[in-house]
Amino acid sequence: MSDGKIKPPKRIGMYGGAFDPPHTAHVALAQAAVEQLNLDVLHIIPTGFAWHKAQQLSSSSHRIAMAQLAFGDIPKTNIDAREILRGGPTYTLDTLRELQQEYPDAQLYLVMGADQAAALPTWNHFDEIAKLAIICVAERADTSGLIPYTSTLNSLNCRAIHIELPIMLQSATDVRNLVLNQKPYNHLLPPAVVAYIQEHWLYQS
Repeated sequence: MSDGKIKPPKRIGMYGGAFDPPHTAHVALAQAAVEQLNLDVLHIIPTGFAWHKAQQLSSSSHRIAMAQLAFGDIPKTNIDAREILRGGPTYTLDTLRELQQEYPDAQLYLVMGADQAAALPTWNHFDEIAKLAIICVAERADTSGLIPYTSTLNSLNCRAIHIELPIMLQSATDVRNLVLNQKPYNHLLPPAVVAYIQEHWLYQS
């Protein structure tokens, strides 16, 4: 018998990225999102065909495996391969629509770093993305200081939440360059991801 109480809507997060490789800042953001947004589940979604990226991504099998190693111990996370399986160019809007169908009564939360938030006006059908999900942003630094994403979100009239996270300077591009040039990089990655890169000779000429 029902106790008459209305259950609150589920809180479903989406965190997409190339994760090539997933570094400690990625992991910290995922953990902070689950905890601070009180998520029921966070779908961590490696990018499929990255139409917006200049460099060739590592194979999807490697990126999924590294994501499982990096995020697998965080409660309430799900490594979600749908964009890789979809084929062709994939867009955040398509994935959010699928999640809405799977969780029809849920509130969706789109998790990202400030660099992505600053670029939101360039995203495919961003106005629809903003209607489907609350934009949740963790700050990150670049060479000129904090990326000014707040004014972007305000101008787009988005629902937005700030995720508290220490400024972390890691980037996947830096990691790949360090590996290629045989310089220390272990401190930027979860140990299991370091072992995977070494075992499979990733990012080397």
